Amino acid sequence: MDQSILDTVTTTADATEAVDAVTALYEHNTALVRDGFSAFMRGETPDQRVRGWYPEVRIESNTFGRMDTRLAYGFVDQPGTYCATITRPDLFRSYLIEQVGHLIKNHEVAITVGPSTTPIPLHFAFNENATLPSPSDRNAGRQLRDYFDVPDLAVTDDAIVNGTSEATISGTRPLALFTAPRIDYSLHRLKHYTGTAPSHFQNFVLFTNYQFYVDSFCAIAHDLMASGDTEYVAFVEPGDRVTRRGDKGPECGSPPTRSPQMPAYHLVRDDFSGITLVNIGVGPSNAKTITDHIAVLRPHAWIMLGHCAGLRNTQQLGDYVLAHGYVREDHVLDADLPPWVPIPPLAEVQVALENAVAEVTGLPGYELKKVMRTGTVATIDNRNWELREHSEMVRRFSQSRAIALDMESGTIAANGFRFRVPYGTLLCVSDKPLHGELKLPGMATEFYRTQVDKHLQIGLRTMEILRSMPRERLHSRKLRSFAETAFQ
Repeated sequence: MDQSILDTVTTTADATEAVDAVTALYEHNTALVRDGFSAFMRGETPDQRVRGWYPEVRIESNTFGRMDTRLAYGFVDQPGTYCATITRPDLFRSYLIEQVGHLIKNHEVAITVGPSTTPIPLHFAFNENATLPSPSDRNAGRQLRDYFDVPDLAVTDDAIVNGTSEATISGTRPLALFTAPRIDYSLHRLKHYTGTAPSHFQNFVLFTNYQFYVDSFCAIAHDLMASGDTEYVAFVEPGDRVTRRGDKGPECGSPPTRSPQMPAYHLVRDDFSGITLVNIGVGPSNAKTITDHIAVLRPHAWIMLGHCAGLRNTQQLGDYVLAHGYVREDHVLDADLPPWVPIPPLAEVQVALENAVAEVTGLPGYELKKVMRTGTVATIDNRNWELREHSEMVRRFSQSRAIALDMESGTIAANGFRFRVPYGTLLCVSDKPLHGELKLPGMATEFYRTQVDKHLQIGLRTMEILRSMPRERLHSRKLRSFAETAFQ
């Protein structure tokens, strides 16, 4: 390996040139680790520790000002030195060019690219599709850590996102919400949980908690691919089964031997502005887990489409609930985002959802109130709350003005707020337990058959509306804290 490449430092005022330099460093250093591991597995003992370093981008600013004060991102807020470790420039190339370009434009300074002081763990030198062979005995397993870096939880956390990180000894501040090891960890987890590679994920993400939505989404996607009359270029299913536009079936990939925990499906556009649907199953733990990992891809919006218990007697089964606030009793985010933190509605997402409901239902203006109510959604972690003495719970829901109850929406919205990802919720009332209307098997089948397709159409139309907005408008300043990173 050419040691000079490891020590290369590039200073440039061209965003594409900066990302090219990042790519060269990353490819060289990961290859160094992979080659060293291959030699180790052949029985060769390294004469020194095999180590490659993540590339780093760095900016030095000496001003409080910036060129465009309308932006929610793309600038540093005070003089100083800022840096970020970078991984997978192949996956994030267009994103990195955009973010670095904003910095160069807003501060009229050059970007410096060079090796960081963060080593690349052996596991992350391979992409998420690779399988590392295991050493043949315990001694070899111990030696592996003697010669190679392994993931270190001390640098794989959400301190920056949570606002608990501190400046380094050198005084540098973060440019990005996530460190490179944190991103790599999530990229590998995404493949594990969803059965699809991170490269297939799109920038507009729908979450659901029912297989019925998946079945309907797949039917729509396959019809679009078969007809060829669509802006989407491919449809990807678990197992990385890819059906191209104009084809009638997958051209590559195979169904996974076991169904992934939270399968993902992707209607792909060339610029990543397509739509991803993830079936997260039931419960706030799954909702937090998957959004923890999708967040590193920096999507432009995510929305929950699911079912809920209607809490008002005036609601009918099949009515829609557009959440504008959340009572968070899911508890999975209490340590990262305390329940006292308000989760505000985002006007751009709320308007898009309401307009999509009006379009799909054909009900304009005041007539829309016949099928949709806007209000507070309570998210809890006990699916069988009805089996407890619940008078105190009902009193609290009434005091909060809650109109619906579910197990995932508050978590998804709260993690969107935490990760600065625009979020929204549109639920469908599937039962009214406080009023004796329970979701029994026969009733459920009829309900799902008549409501799911329309609900999904609303979700898809919402994403089309959001996609048409300028990105700078969608990424609201409401999601930014006092001292923010420059990268969106």
